[in-house]
Amino acid sequence: MHEKSISGLHKLSKAEKINWLAKNFSADEGTTTESLHSFWHEDAEIQRILDGFSENTLSNFVFPYGIAPNFLVDGQMYAVPMVIEESSVVAAAASAAKFWLPKGGFKTTVLGTTKLGQLHFSWKGHSAKLEALMPELCRTLLSDVQHITSNMEKRGGGISSIELQNMCHLEADYYQLKVGFETCDSMGANFINSVLEEFGRSLQHFISAQPSFSASEREVEVIMAILSNYTPNCIVRAEVSCPVEQLDDACINLDGLGFAEKFAKAVRIAEIDPYRATTHNKGIYNGVDAVVIATGNDFRATEACGHTYAARDGQYRSLSHCRVENGIFKFWLDLPIALGTVGGLTKLHPLANLSLEILGQPSAPELMSIIAATGLAQNFAAVRSLVTTGIQKGHMKMHLMNILNHLGGDADACKAAAEYFQDRVVSFSAVREFLDRREEGKTKPAVNAM
Repeated sequence: MHEKSISGLHKLSKAEKINWLAKNFSADEGTTTESLHSFWHEDAEIQRILDGFSENTLSNFVFPYGIAPNFLVDGQMYAVPMVIEESSVVAAAASAAKFWLPKGGFKTTVLGTTKLGQLHFSWKGHSAKLEALMPELCRTLLSDVQHITSNMEKRGGGISSIELQNMCHLEADYYQLKVGFETCDSMGANFINSVLEEFGRSLQHFISAQPSFSASEREVEVIMAILSNYTPNCIVRAEVSCPVEQLDDACINLDGLGFAEKFAKAVRIAEIDPYRATTHNKGIYNGVDAVVIATGNDFRATEACGHTYAARDGQYRSLSHCRVENGIFKFWLDLPIALGTVGGLTKLHPLANLSLEILGQPSAPELMSIIAATGLAQNFAAVRSLVTTGIQKGHMKMHLMNILNHLGGDADACKAAAEYFQDRVVSFSAVREFLDRREEGKTKPAVNAM
C-alpha cells in the first residue's frame, strides 16, 4: 500500500479523520485543522445531523442562502429561497420576477407527475410467449409488492403502469420492465427501488414456474433494478405573456415589438444551435438548481433529466421557447423535474425545512411550479441582458464585491469602489488599478496651502 493510503477511514472519529488528512495532505496541519473546525455548526445536535448526510464528513461547506422576492406564481406571491454562489443569479431572478409582477406574473401547468423505474433482465426465449403472459405477470407482480405499495396507495400513489420492453434488436436476450410510479409528495427513490427489486424476485419465480416453457426458457437473469432519473412524464410548464406594447420598458433602445422580436430570435437560436442551447439551458438551471438545493432536493438528478429531455429528438435544444403572434409575446419553459417535499433532506436539513416553510409548505406539484417559474425568470433575465446591454455589464457589477474581497479591499474601499464603478466598466484589472490609485493617494504627503 502507498504510504498515504488508509484502510477503514470511516471507522475513525471525526477528529481522527481530520488529523490524518492534515498530516498527510496539508502543508500546514494547524491551519487545515483550524479551517475545518471553524465551519462546524455551533449547535452540536445540528452538526450531528449534518454529519449524517454523507460519509467521512469533516466539516461543512458553506454556500450563500438568499431570497428572490416578488414571484407571483399562479396568483400567489412567493419569496423564493436560492442557494448559489453567484450573486448575479439571485439578482437576475428577482429582477425578472419584479418585471413580470404587474403583467400577471408566471402561470404554470403541471402536465404530469409520473416517475419511472426499470427492471433490466436477460431471457432466452420467444418474446411472443412472454408478451402473452404479461396480463398474468402484471397481476402477480402487483400482488407480490402489495406490502410495499399499500401505504403509498393510501396516499393516492402507487404503481401506474407496467410495460414490457423488448430490446433484443439492440442487445441479445435483453428485456426490461418499464414501470410508472406516482409517489405523491415524496421523491420516492427508495420506494421505487424497493418495488423494482421485489419485481426482480417475483419475475424469476414466475418464469421458473411456467409449465409451457422449456428448461432454458425457465431461466431469467436479473441484471439490475433501478429508478430512471429521466422522467419525461413528470413535467411542468411555466410561462409569461403580455401584449408587446407592455414590453416598452424592457429596453431603452427598443420599443416593445422590437424587443420582443429580438428576444424571440435569440431563443430561436437556442432551439436550433446546440452550442448556444447548452449555455442557454445552463442559465435556466442557474435558477432551478438554486431552489432545488435550497429545498433539499437532488440537483444532479434534476439536471440529468432536463438535459436528456432537451436532446429527446436527437439534437440538444433549448428547454424554453418564445413566440410573438398577433401582438402577443409568449415565453415558456417545459421542465421535466422530479421532486419531493417530504422525506430525505427536506425535513432533516434545518434550512431545507425552513425553505419549504417560507414557500408555504408546498406540495410536490406546487414546488415543481415554483421552481419552473424561477428557471424561466432566470432565463428571461439572461436573454434580456444578452439582446440589450450585454451580459457582462450587469454580471460584472454583481461580481465587483468578489473582486474587491479577492484583492483585499477593506470596507471603506468597497464602498468607494461601488460608487466609482456605478458608470464604469468593471474588470479585474480596473478594480486593481482603482485600489492602487486609492492607496497611493493615502501615502502622498499633504501639501500645505500658503
